[in-house]
Amino acid sequence: MPTIDTEDATLGSADVGDGRVHPMLAFDARNGDFARGNYDDDRADLARLPVHAQIGAAIDLSHGADGETTSWLVLRSSNGVHAPGRSETRAPRAWYESNTLAALVFAPLKGLRTAAVYTIKTSPNHVSGTTHEASVSLAYAGKDGFGRIAPTLVVTTRTRGDGGVYAQAAIEPGVDLGKSERAPRFSLPLAIGTGWHGFYGTRSGNRSFASAGAALEAPFLLGATHGTMRWEALALVRDDRLAALSGPGGETATVIPLVTWSLSVAY
Repeated sequence: MPTIDTEDATLGSADVGDGRVHPMLAFDARNGDFARGNYDDDRADLARLPVHAQIGAAIDLSHGADGETTSWLVLRSSNGVHAPGRSETRAPRAWYESNTLAALVFAPLKGLRTAAVYTIKTSPNHVSGTTHEASVSLAYAGKDGFGRIAPTLVVTTRTRGDGGVYAQAAIEPGVDLGKSERAPRFSLPLAIGTGWHGFYGTRSGNRSFASAGAALEAPFLLGATHGTMRWEALALVRDDRLAALSGPGGETATVIPLVTWSLSVAY
């Protein structure tokens, strides 16, 4: 079953059981909140401890001659809360982020998935403005050598809010730490992203970042419900101009340590 990140529209996948409708839940805790390399309301420390809860579903739309699903409708909403800052005076003060998306995902070739994604990003406590984003996302997870590095590509433009175009490419080579079906997996997530023509804000120009780190995933099964626990540590490296956009009250360092613990389940 496909999954889609509500922040950057990256395509992922999750194991599911039988049926055509697959509900999913996820929860994560982070030491800070950054979106596409840019400061997103929380510095890289534990002062405000942002946590996010996600709910969604993937609905099978069509199947091939072999019975494998070839297209899906994916719906997902992610909501972030943290200890509110002084500027967050409107209720609900702690609820600073709500991202909701709808996507059509297709599997045109074995191992390849493509998606057309529309995301609406709002701020319930009005700490930031509302934006709408349209994205095209690709992911390849074939059984060959190229598939083992799990490449993804996303291109995004905004239809409301700041304009511009954003592109992100990533890979995540990894190795299973055992031979069982649900053996833990160690991987090295690597990503690079660039925003052009004011994507990061009015007169922000062209800005870039890269991230690299390590992740450990531990899959588990509860009856017919499939789950994954993930620990991830990244070094986020931003160009000087992108880092400066967060000043003076945000995080202006060019190298940011980011640590995330997450738990997700899908049926």
